[in-house]
Amino acid sequence: MAEEKQSISVRPQSLDEYIGQENIKKQVKVFIQASKRTGKPLDHTLITGPPGLGKTTLAQVIANELGKEIVFTSGTALEKKGDLAGILSSLQEGDILFIDEIHRLNPAVEEMLYPAIEDFHLDIVIGKGTTAKTVRLNLPQFTLIGATTKAGMLTQPLLSRFGIILNMDFYDIKSLTQIVIRSASILGIQITPEGAEEIAKSSRGTPRIANRLLRRVYDYAVIHNNGIVDKETSRKALAFLGIDSNGLDQIDRKYLSLLVNTYSGKPVGLNTLSSALGETKRTIEEVIEPYLIQQGLVKKTPRGRVATDKAIKLFGEL
Repeated sequence: MAEEKQSISVRPQSLDEYIGQENIKKQVKVFIQASKRTGKPLDHTLITGPPGLGKTTLAQVIANELGKEIVFTSGTALEKKGDLAGILSSLQEGDILFIDEIHRLNPAVEEMLYPAIEDFHLDIVIGKGTTAKTVRLNLPQFTLIGATTKAGMLTQPLLSRFGIILNMDFYDIKSLTQIVIRSASILGIQITPEGAEEIAKSSRGTPRIANRLLRRVYDYAVIHNNGIVDKETSRKALAFLGIDSNGLDQIDRKYLSLLVNTYSGKPVGLNTLSSALGETKRTIEEVIEPYLIQQGLVKKTPRGRVATDKAIKLFGEL
């Protein structure tokens, strides 16, 4: 039964099912309606925000609302020009190409992408040296949806080619509670509103984490409360998992301990933190820090990371 629950997708399939990000939903509805009314493909779209907020899900929802096919790939998967050419040549009129972590595109591949999204053609070089010739391949009109956790790393030429830019932010507790209740319903988990709210509070403003915690709290509830996820069971389960009501886990507390105690509030460089935590710099920047910065616990300075007064006070309570 547990394996069956794990295999069920809780991703929303339409804008009506998509919870949270209300301003983005309003914008997307207008853009989709305009695309349908004019018969023109949706303009190229960039979705930004920390991991786990639903950028890929939103892209799929947009494709569903438009009634178009979507092809998924990532910046790291497109290593050579031929990789991109193969995907683009397979697209049909109005299809959507989704590139996750688009800021990590190979520069040569990115340069090849420009004429494809601007004029819908590819210039392919055949042969080498004096015998080389360029063949132009016309492409159907398609929509590129790029997703990135680091919008600041996109080159200006690429950024300027997106007509729509959607900036996703962390979810509030109310939206996350609704997401947990919806996911529990899909998974067949018996949960109370108070139990869902406890999970939401510990989810770092992120739906992906909320859904993961829901499954783990349910596992705990199966053993300790006949599978019923109520407030008290949620609290005990989250404590069992080492997660507090602020959504901070063991690695967060270790990170804050380094800043507050080991380095006494002095600026700490990313390389130092990476070595001390045993985590890659990318993990620290993209997974650990965004929520801590958003919560006002950490500041980035030219000299390094610094714990705020709020972090110092909070850490004393952990």
